Amino acid sequence: MSQPASDPRTVLPPGIVNLADHETHAATHLEPGAWAYFNGAAADEITLAANRHAWDRMGLLPRVLRPLAGGHTRVELLGRTLAHPILLAPVAYQRMAHPDGELGAAYAAAALGAGMVLSTQASTRLEAVANAIRDDVGRGPLWFQLYLQHDRDFTRELVERAERAGYEALVLTVDAPCHGARDRERRAGFRLPTGITAVNLLGMLPAPEVPLAPGQSALFDGLLHHAPTWADVQWLQSITRLPVLLKGVLHPDDAREATNLGVAGIIVSNHGGRTLDTTPATATQLPHVVEAVRAVSPAMPVLVDGGIRRGTDVLKAMALGASAVLVGRPAVHGLANAGAAGVAHVLRLLRDELEIAMALTGCATLADASPALLVPR
Repeated sequence: MSQPASDPRTVLPPGIVNLADHETHAATHLEPGAWAYFNGAAADEITLAANRHAWDRMGLLPRVLRPLAGGHTRVELLGRTLAHPILLAPVAYQRMAHPDGELGAAYAAAALGAGMVLSTQASTRLEAVANAIRDDVGRGPLWFQLYLQHDRDFTRELVERAERAGYEALVLTVDAPCHGARDRERRAGFRLPTGITAVNLLGMLPAPEVPLAPGQSALFDGLLHHAPTWADVQWLQSITRLPVLLKGVLHPDDAREATNLGVAGIIVSNHGGRTLDTTPATATQLPHVVEAVRAVSPAMPVLVDGGIRRGTDVLKAMALGASAVLVGRPAVHGLANAGAAGVAHVLRLLRDELEIAMALTGCATLADASPALLVPR
């Protein structure tokens, strides 16, 4: 197996003992524009903060003297047994954080048995990432995140590439028909560095311009002509043999619509606060989406991302009905600090903290986690 490119940031700096430490140290490595891109969010970043605070507002109620020997963190997800319920969320342009980029993240995920979701806007070819870890026996699932492109032929080709490379599912992002107003990026004057690009989208022609009459909106009368709809979800399902999950669902009615269409799973997400500011926190919406989905399809997996920084957060998510969780920014912080070793450390910290939280709440397995564990703080 080939190794990631060499870089002086391959050894974890001393003093990093949690994900907050990783974030603090990463700020010293990332250029201001890259820091604004990875850590910023839309508008006043209220949703960004709410995602974190929502987990903090939940307390865990300890249980004592429970039989815990032989416990484990394993879960079932889309027909596979995972060592633990932690996946790497799709994050674009990871080579801005470290030269190893998505390859470093993939090696770490494989080594720690974590799932990985590769972004459409990855700065490494999807085939290279798949080739690096596809044959690792202990790895978690390898999924490809998809933005539907205006050109259906190009989208079909992208999907076929993912299938040939060995990706096991498609994660269709549905909550970003347009960019959010990201003030922090604009203040930093963010531009992609030279040599960093969405390499999997090379060759796609730009969307044809829609002539605008005086007074028409460039967004509503132009860009949104190409925005995906429920019909596009059905089209995507018709052209692929891979299971399709929808990422970016917050409203129970949307969850019901997705379930009725027979999607393979739902990811409760507000895009890390990067699209619409002041949306509810994902932890707040998770139980509502789970309830809507379970009423129609009890076995359908519901995953969640947004603000997860501790193993206690992972346990809270599972207690609320999540099948697994995804982490994005913390993985980028680990990558910036020490490449693959940094990402692996982030994953190890979360799993260790999850096991500790399970033991102290009397959960031998994650099947024991239920809303009864949770109390308001």
